[in-house]
Amino acid sequence: MSAPSRRSLLRNLGNALLAGLIGLIGLIGNLPAAAQDAPQRSITLVVPFTAGGGVDAMARLLAERLRVTLKQPVVVDNRPGASGMLGAGAVARAAGDGHTLLLGSAGETAIAPLVHQGRMPYQPSRDLAPLTLVARVPNVLVASPGLPAGNIDELVRLAKASPGKLGYATSGVGNPQHLNGELLQSLAGIRLNHVPYRGAANQLVDVSSGVVELAFVSYAGAAPFIKSGRVKALAVTSAQRASFAPGIAAIAESTGLASYDLDNWFGLFAPASTPPAVQARLHAAVVNALKDPALAQRLRELGGEPAPMSQQQFRDFIAAETARYAAIVTSARIVAE
Repeated sequence: MSAPSRRSLLRNLGNALLAGLIGLIGLIGNLPAAAQDAPQRSITLVVPFTAGGGVDAMARLLAERLRVTLKQPVVVDNRPGASGMLGAGAVARAAGDGHTLLLGSAGETAIAPLVHQGRMPYQPSRDLAPLTLVARVPNVLVASPGLPAGNIDELVRLAKASPGKLGYATSGVGNPQHLNGELLQSLAGIRLNHVPYRGAANQLVDVSSGVVELAFVSYAGAAPFIKSGRVKALAVTSAQRASFAPGIAAIAESTGLASYDLDNWFGLFAPASTPPAVQARLHAAVVNALKDPALAQRLRELGGEPAPMSQQQFRDFIAAETARYAAIVTSARIVAE
């Protein structure tokens, strides 16, 4: 073989090897993308509240549907403490690989930065990626059976006659229920005494016995007390009556309170470092689960109104809600202890 022929052969062989190498590199480069088809193992769904409550029940329903959709086990991990911030902080620090999620509420993902004023182990807007709203959860204002007020108009008249004498219980300072009370006072021009508790069960027991006159609580927790007559439901905090309790009026139906609308809500979050493709897959799985009529009905029975949305819509929703919370926190000068 002549020298030119050998050079041509070597050149062609080199080109073929180079092309093969480039193809191999491309294949290897695609492996992370394939690996991003997460989740590929068990998923942990962190709930920053105690087991056995309405939020826990909601999480377990969602976990079961995600297990079917994603074909991976979904384990609910209850991490209560620090008004939900303990669990939320754990997810904020977790690896962004699609295997750790948070079922978070308005409290630890939107209100906490406003009332803790930077004294937090995480920043929701920086450390958590919103996936979708799961449900809006109106609170309900309940009263002692002996309180001479059966609706909000009567309560307002009673409160104006005795400023600062009536107490309302919540599960802590700077949570959604506390803001419910502050907004009612602001719009109605009344003064109530805030009585923070550590849990809803104790609040309801004390309201039923008259230790404290009022409480803003979740419907899921209050329902047994309402149905048994141990407390009376005055109104829900949503703009309209809740589908799961149509017999209970909305605060907004009362005289001069048409603008009252302040629900709690729960959404799904991932660590901010989670790749967009993984976020998109998780979002699609949750939205698909929430479209199941049986799941939607169970959520309503737990006091939630299913409200899935796109990631951008959820981000916009959080921003709008945070602005509303900020106005209440500033006006009432709420600072967490």
